[in-house]
Amino acid sequence: MTSSLPDLITRAADGSALQAVLLDLDGTLVDTEGFWWDVEKEVFAELGHALDDHHRQVVVGGPMTRSAAYLIGATGADITVEQLSAELQARFAARVERGVPLMPGAGRLLTELTRHGVPTAVVSASHRATIDVMLESVGPHHFRLSVAGDEVERTKPHPEPYLTAARHLGAEPARCAVVEDTATGVTSAETAGCRVVAVPSVAPIAAAAGRRVVESLEHVDLRFLRAMVPHVN
Repeated sequence: MTSSLPDLITRAADGSALQAVLLDLDGTLVDTEGFWWDVEKEVFAELGHALDDHHRQVVVGGPMTRSAAYLIGATGADITVEQLSAELQARFAARVERGVPLMPGAGRLLTELTRHGVPTAVVSASHRATIDVMLESVGPHHFRLSVAGDEVERTKPHPEPYLTAARHLGAEPARCAVVEDTATGVTSAETAGCRVVAVPSVAPIAAAAGRRVVESLEHVDLRFLRAMVPHVN
């Protein structure tokens, strides 16, 4: 899948208010959050520092530069944010090139959305090169487009990634259902005006108005997502 974002005109199917489904990738569709943490621990061990598990909840779901800056500040490691970000990206890319496992229920949900012609997009804080590799395992044919963290000026938790995806799908943010696994992603989607179903991968996420929290994508189907978006006359 390329980085181009074609403008598409969509309309709700079967009279539903739902116009599009936007999904995070790492930790939501693919079981890779552990990959990131393993790589981070590996790099810092080589720098002479052991990462405590409580750091994981801070960096999960965030942009690479923010995570790198936090970990450097927390450990005092002798490396720049740019150097650390590049090293983490390279090692993570090497891991995902061998394939990535899908989260439980992800394949079934994507197949259902595709079968019903629901406009669907990936919205990720990961870089384009990494996303394209992972999408080979997920199935790029399921998505109209994808938005990468290095293709927007401000990535999650800023709303720009979700606003960008909705705009290029021709959908109103309030009529988009978003599936996320981190508080950072939830903040991004809700600030954009989307309805969110959270499937926490590392840190807990509380339920809130307009938000549903479930244990697994096995509890999510098209009927569930349509019910997330109030009917619009």
